[in-house]
Amino acid sequence: MAGNEWINGYLEAILDAGERIDDHRAHDEGSDTCVLASTATKYFVEEVVGHDESALYNTWIKATKNTQERSGRLENLCWRIWHMTRKKKEIQWDDARQLAHHQMERENGHKAATDDISEEMSEGESKYENPSGHSDSSGCQIAAEVHEESQVQTKQRRLYLVLISLHGLVRGDDMELGRDSDTGGQVKYVVEFARALAMMPEVYRVDLLTRQICSPDVDSSYGEPTEMLTSGTYDGGQELGESSGAYIIRIPCGPRDKYIRKELLWPYTQEFSDGALAHILIMAKALGEQLSGGEPVWPHVIHGHYADAGNIAALLSGALNVPMVLTGHSLGRSKLEQLLKQGRQSKEDINATYKIMRRIEAEEISLDTTELVITSTKQEIEQQWGLYDGFDVKLEKVLRARMQRDVSCHGRFMPRMSVIPPGMDFSNVVVQDASDMVESEIDMAPVANPDTSVVIPPSPNATPPIWDEIMRFLTNPHKPMILALARPDPKKNITTLLRAFGECRPLRELANLTLIMGNRDDIDDMAGGSGTVLTMALKLIDKYDLYGQVAYPKHHKQCDVPDIYRLAAKTKGVFINPALVEPFGLTLIEAAAHGLPMVATNNGGPVDIHRVLNNGLLVDPHDYQGISAALLKLVADRSLWSECRRNGLKNIHLYSWPEHCRTYLMRIALCQTRRSQWQRETILNEGLEPDSQQNSLRDATNISLQLSVDGEKLSLGSLSLSSLEDSEKGLGNCDLEDTHKENEENKETVDGSNGSHLECTLYNGVNQMDGLLARSIHNLPAKVPFLIKKRKKLIVFAVDSYDMLTGKLTTALLQLIQGALNAIKRSNTRSVGFLISTALTVSKTLSMLSENGIAVQDFDALICGSGSQLHYPAVSASREENYDLLYDHHIDYRWNKGGIRKTMPRLMLPDGEEVPSKGERALVEDEMQCNTHLLTYRVTKMAIAPTICELRQRLRMRGLRCNVVYCQNATKLHVLPLFASRCQALRYLFVQWGLDIMNMYMIVGETGDTDYEQLLGGMHKTVIVKDFVGGSSEAKLRACGKYHRGESTLLDSPNILTAETSTCDSILDTLQKLGFKA
Repeated sequence: MAGNEWINGYLEAILDAGERIDDHRAHDEGSDTCVLASTATKYFVEEVVGHDESALYNTWIKATKNTQERSGRLENLCWRIWHMTRKKKEIQWDDARQLAHHQMERENGHKAATDDISEEMSEGESKYENPSGHSDSSGCQIAAEVHEESQVQTKQRRLYLVLISLHGLVRGDDMELGRDSDTGGQVKYVVEFARALAMMPEVYRVDLLTRQICSPDVDSSYGEPTEMLTSGTYDGGQELGESSGAYIIRIPCGPRDKYIRKELLWPYTQEFSDGALAHILIMAKALGEQLSGGEPVWPHVIHGHYADAGNIAALLSGALNVPMVLTGHSLGRSKLEQLLKQGRQSKEDINATYKIMRRIEAEEISLDTTELVITSTKQEIEQQWGLYDGFDVKLEKVLRARMQRDVSCHGRFMPRMSVIPPGMDFSNVVVQDASDMVESEIDMAPVANPDTSVVIPPSPNATPPIWDEIMRFLTNPHKPMILALARPDPKKNITTLLRAFGECRPLRELANLTLIMGNRDDIDDMAGGSGTVLTMALKLIDKYDLYGQVAYPKHHKQCDVPDIYRLAAKTKGVFINPALVEPFGLTLIEAAAHGLPMVATNNGGPVDIHRVLNNGLLVDPHDYQGISAALLKLVADRSLWSECRRNGLKNIHLYSWPEHCRTYLMRIALCQTRRSQWQRETILNEGLEPDSQQNSLRDATNISLQLSVDGEKLSLGSLSLSSLEDSEKGLGNCDLEDTHKENEENKETVDGSNGSHLECTLYNGVNQMDGLLARSIHNLPAKVPFLIKKRKKLIVFAVDSYDMLTGKLTTALLQLIQGALNAIKRSNTRSVGFLISTALTVSKTLSMLSENGIAVQDFDALICGSGSQLHYPAVSASREENYDLLYDHHIDYRWNKGGIRKTMPRLMLPDGEEVPSKGERALVEDEMQCNTHLLTYRVTKMAIAPTICELRQRLRMRGLRCNVVYCQNATKLHVLPLFASRCQALRYLFVQWGLDIMNMYMIVGETGDTDYEQLLGGMHKTVIVKDFVGGSSEAKLRACGKYHRGESTLLDSPNILTAETSTCDSILDTLQKLGFKA
């Protein structure tokens, strides 16, 4: 700041504010003057001084030249700011220590994973290596072969694709881009992407799911449930059916009458997921009737855009067992890193404003589930996704190389990353002809407007209105236009651009500057960041006296943007994107399509765009002199300008939507469906009345024949029902449970690690697995209770009330369950079902019910082991025959019991320890409580036991994907498959048996196990019972500095009520308030 004389003006303004405060205090001692003083000081610190100690000292030296009184006050002010600078450095040191610790954890995780893989290499694995000896590059050939095969299949059955983009204002026409920070490039991208995908010949239907908004503050079009985007294909094919094409589907969630910014939408993601799930089930059946004779057509992939939609897509993928794809757009860890570097906010302040920790956790959850991550640039993979626990660039390369050689990865997984630059719609692009370009000032023959000094070029055609709106700012509009099109966001770096333009007199003489900074009515009404940037921009225009040289219109429409590009190209102008970091830079593609050379930031996507198009120059966004020089070079050198223009137009077709969609479809072709493709409608509809409301969902049950290892699918082939029956005959009448146990033993024998089902199949042949699946299908009518299909309402007891000594459900809870059963039975209704959701095993739950005189047959289902088992007690007297083996296969995705069992002891050590000391182990495996999809550990030392967040982090760093839950008053830790949870088990019942989630009524305590938060969110109704849970596991959920419960779910939801007392009558009254009628 030294040398900037205008800084004294700010100092004097602050002092004047202080004098006014003193005068005001004399008249009104009770006024809130501290706020004004704090505001002035904060503005000075953040916007003027910028925490630079040398600048503070130099400023103080300048200030002391004034009067003695003023010098004293300035010295006091400067020392206050100096202390704030020290505080900022302390924050930076803390962040640096945390980053170093995180890096050490990542290195340890990578080393442990690679060591384990090396140790687990068996001699028998070599025979599964690729016999042709192909190198790693064979992956591209495999992708092409899969894509070719997929094209043959999709031409027969067509693809149904689901895209999700939750936040912002989403509509097909007249998009209000720039209205706020949530309605920007992502909205434009997903709408155009949905349109383009639906035009591809392989695709039948595309649904873009977003939030329904019925607020009076926005247009009524955002409240329409459905909006059609397009139908037809690029090749001119006719419409295929009544449901074909691209649609925006708006799902209600959260307050219906409020438009909510994305940072406040997190508590409503589960509610959105349930609504989206209902829509997909209805759509799958409707498409099945149109395309495949009644067999449901499931989404080929569910594609989440941004962290919030990624979280939703992960839930839907787990409920439907279909592959997930993710596009991050912008990432939370990158944003947090940038904000911390600025030093203006602490990590706690950043989290309070942006809910950044909740966003980062959602991105980690998305990485756990997704099979494919779409990025715009290579830089995004290495420098942004590389910051996450769930993606390690080095480990991903190791696993990918092993998979391409057909070598087992032992259950470890890293998602595939694929660079696919966004596409662009060129239908509205009008490239300026050479004859129409302005070659000199004489060519334009400017005509002076007699009323103003503005010079207007003649034109035989009427100019677009936006041209007049821009040119009214400019004294000489014939000069080349430097165009910037960006929201007034600090990261867009508009103020540096203004400084670069203002400081360079030759550039000002040669060119004009046009800033298209969204739409605004009153700067004072804009959000803090946008309003601040616009205010600073106006001050810089005034400081450098840029009037007549800079245009900054208040309003423009989306349809005006092509005309703005045309105007800049007509004047032989340049497009500039000076953002501090640009994830991709779609505006650069648009500008190039209109014949505009570019000057762009060298951080992020523009580097890749420049490599492809070679149509401009890259600059350091912090170097305003470098920006000036690059702009001046392009504007002054006509031959260079023409060369850049030609290069851009020559290669721009690489960014077309058809090209983008072709690449995208080839990538998702590797995401083979995990659902079987045969019909079982007769089995599912057995016992149903023809007009049953649940009939529409009966064909929603399929089990997976596409078993997974580390995210790459190995097809076992499509098996017909007749072939399944034939294979079953070879099994004879052996007990199914014995077969299941034998299968488990075989897996442990092979590699000593109890590996995945795919590994079992590779070693033991597919016949045994096919027989097991066939037998599951054959026994399905006996496995599913008759009444559960006809239940219209379901009451779920999920109170985590355990006896501290015995670990069983408390007597008070069992009495409550008995009372509720008796009360509802008296109404003599068979439309109400009952379910218990608990962390206890099936055997413990059944024995406790029997010991307390509660008939187990009164319950339609038991969700036990924190969601690892689903049991139907009313089916048969034989306990083994009541397990839902379809559910077992459903949750088997990415489950690596042996690998996790081997890794867990290393994760239970206190930080910094490599080898466990004697007696220092925090968790000890409880083998008697384990099952096929559950590892149970006793908590022996609570003080040193890692939190759920810490365990997830360490598992992710080692490529292991699973769900972890502390339960039973934090005395037990459950490790179970990724798709297994008590909440997801309810969605499974919805998909499999048509039990509407909106008609589920869940009874929970005030706290519970660490999965308690998941039980509160969603479209089901919840009754909270007081004074039932004596202990809680929630203290072990998150480490310090993470997000809190309010960012995951809101207790003031209309679907959640608290019973006044813990009596059965009070609970029934509360159920009635939620709409329950027996």
